[in-house]
Amino acid sequence: MKDTLKFYNDFPKQGIVFVDIIPFLQDKRKFARLVDEIGACVTAPNIAAPEARGFLFTAPLLLAKPEVKNIIPIRKSGKLPFNEGDLREVAVVKEYGTDKLFYRVSDIAAGELSADGAFHISIVDDVLATGGTAEGIAESLCRGKVTVDGEEHPVIIDEFVFLVGLDDLRGAERLEKIAPVKVLMHI
Repeated sequence: MKDTLKFYNDFPKQGIVFVDIIPFLQDKRKFARLVDEIGACVTAPNIAAPEARGFLFTAPLLLAKPEVKNIIPIRKSGKLPFNEGDLREVAVVKEYGTDKLFYRVSDIAAGELSADGAFHISIVDDVLATGGTAEGIAESLCRGKVTVDGEEHPVIIDEFVFLVGLDDLRGAERLEKIAPVKVLMHI
């Protein structure tokens, strides 16, 4: 599967080697295998997926894995319409800079509430570098409660799942303090 990846030097800025997972979308057989492998790692009924590549590899799980009930899109500024009080901001520190992402609490509430009264979530993304994006998302999700029918429910991160892990950047060590980290391809 690693042979499917493409690498671009100095993108998005000097000194960064960009790992491109888009070639998986150019081969139906490899894409299906990758979706199956991601599905085997996911244990939660709800998945938080950062844009945009996270969407591409998690949306098929709604059909391929019956246990997955909900995708929570994590988007950049100005991409999610929202009602007052519904939008939450996530400040993230990436390998090559800072960013702000957003999600709607109503997207979590639309998901499946587990028997323990919590919303269990798997965070799935394409590449694990320093772990800043995933850490920011997890911390924000766990900070707030989700109200359903007048009752507040916590969010629990069950695991982080990544297609590719850049092991030298040690992002997994950072995230394992929150939840287990599962990586399909190590570089």
